[in-house]
Amino acid sequence: MGKRKQQLGDVPMDGTQPEGDESDDVGAPPKTPAVCDILLTPWAQDINMVNVDFEWFDPQPAVDFHGLKNLLRQLLDADSQIFDMSALADLILSQPLLGSTVKVDGNESDPYAFLSVLNLQEHKDKPVVKDLTNYLKTKAASNPSLSALHQLLSQTPIPPIGLILTERLINMPSEVIPPMYNMLLEEISWAIEDKEPYTFSHYLIMSKTYEEIESKLDMEESRPQKKKKKGTDQPERFYFHPEDEVLERHALCSGSIEYTHQHDEGHSDSKRAFQELGISTNGSLVLIEAAKFEPAVKAVTEYLQPSM
Repeated sequence: MGKRKQQLGDVPMDGTQPEGDESDDVGAPPKTPAVCDILLTPWAQDINMVNVDFEWFDPQPAVDFHGLKNLLRQLLDADSQIFDMSALADLILSQPLLGSTVKVDGNESDPYAFLSVLNLQEHKDKPVVKDLTNYLKTKAASNPSLSALHQLLSQTPIPPIGLILTERLINMPSEVIPPMYNMLLEEISWAIEDKEPYTFSHYLIMSKTYEEIESKLDMEESRPQKKKKKGTDQPERFYFHPEDEVLERHALCSGSIEYTHQHDEGHSDSKRAFQELGISTNGSLVLIEAAKFEPAVKAVTEYLQPSM
């Protein structure tokens, strides 16, 4: 049975101390799970709030395969069809002492969020990692702002780059992220002490951004138009995950990538549930030198800390 994370998973999201917390007592049971307010039915006139208990667990092969695979598909979006998603999920689950899942209905439920890291050098001979590395190399070559990443991925052998894969359901609060990153730092430290291959030169974070698109339904033109920044010819870039903007400030390089498989034009309009404009999604890559990763995590923690 996978164990519940006990170190940071119990940080209360509402800024208060859990009642009955005996974490300083020797032999104390696992702490009270974190509590966070989630907004339900945002379209309703009377906004409802509900408290949800979040629990952090180690990845568990016997429980998490299907939930993790679905989150990976969400992360890789239109290009998930390029990769063997089952093999990727199995690889992540093969290192259960590294990374975290977040659940709300106990150990046997599907994860609502996850974070893990893969050593691209250590797993370079695995087909799914080969495919991922070649994909990332090709995408980095197409964006001048990612030239440093392209150079790293072009080396033989490839450096020990830690590929961070993380995703969550769209209505999950961002406050669940800092505990996962902080636990990852601690787990990597323990793994290095045990002579395991987690001494990385860089960390590469895969994520997603989006651009707003003026709806084809509201225009006479035949194609939807991207909303551009004022005074520029570049479309404005938005973040699905607010922590990505903070991580980019500590990056050696970062930038968006276009998916190989594009959605049809109607897809952006299907994303108009809560706003006037449609959205067009892109991949996002953030490369951070190993020495700057811990300060980056600290900055994310400070940025996303709950309001008191």
